[in-house]
Amino acid sequence: MAEKRDFYEVLGVSKNATDEELKKAYRKLAKKYHPDANPDNKKEAEAKFKEVNEAYETLSDKQKREMYDRFGANGPQGGFNGANPGGGGYYSYTTSGFDGFDIDLDDIVSSIFGGGRSRRRERSNNRTF
Repeated sequence: MAEKRDFYEVLGVSKNATDEELKKAYRKLAKKYHPDANPDNKKEAEAKFKEVNEAYETLSDKQKREMYDRFGANGPQGGFNGANPGGGGYYSYTTSGFDGFDIDLDDIVSSIFGGGRSRRRERSNNRTF
């Protein structure tokens, strides 16, 4: 994976920039590099625009910014990546994998103990006296 430019450098802000400073820098650069604003140089403008968006998306989110400040643009390279434990895995700053993730305790108990509370309820409801 190619080394990415420093996101603070991309936006032209310091590492201790406030949210407002980040937003102001992002808006200025997004307007400057928007492909529609650069019809003569659309490919290069699009690449810069994507880079600016990625930098802002990361630095404007508190958790992503903490991870970025801690590990850099390429993430924690020594982390676990499934197929290669401890060996330079890819890391993404996204949190989308758990959005809307609901945990049902009955489902967990059922999967572990083969029935759990819901099965007991069924048995007790089916008894005839």
